[in-house]
Amino acid sequence: MLVLIVSEKQLKEQQEGSEMPPLKKPLSALAVAVTMMPTPGLSQTSTANFNVQITIQAECQINSATNMDFGTNGVIDAAIDATSAIAVQCTDGVPYDISLNAGATTGGTTAARLMEGPGGTISYSLYSDAQRTILWGDTPDANTVPGTGTGGQQTFTVYGRVPPQDTPGAGLYDDTVTATLTY
Repeated sequence: MLVLIVSEKQLKEQQEGSEMPPLKKPLSALAVAVTMMPTPGLSQTSTANFNVQITIQAECQINSATNMDFGTNGVIDAAIDATSAIAVQCTDGVPYDISLNAGATTGGTTAARLMEGPGGTISYSLYSDAQRTILWGDTPDANTVPGTGTGGQQTFTVYGRVPPQDTPGAGLYDDTVTATLTY
């Protein structure tokens, strides 16, 4: 802040020709001093910077797996197809494999899984392709489904087929398959 004080004596000496350097426009100098004074109501400010950060680690998760329902059928004299979906999400760039086990029914394999019910078992298979030619199993680099994370959800279709077979007694037949995401 600049304050310029001009006394009456200085003004008088200026007007009388004293040796003091003359103020050419004392009112203008006073106006400059007043305009350089802080305005009442405005405050001073101070600033500081700070960092914001997050560390992302490689991670994958199975967001959902839908049930596969082959519907209601009578005699199994033709193939019966159904699908399911597995939704996974991995950190961008993370490679992964999705495997499906042989199921919970005793005697099932990844090539011929079994649903169990009141009249025995019904065989079925799970595939990674719509033509139902590539079995989906649990052997890495052989019959699992590989992928690379995008950071967003990725959905994979599981293609199921019950082949023609001797039909057991009426009732509900089921199995539980476990999907595993390895990264």
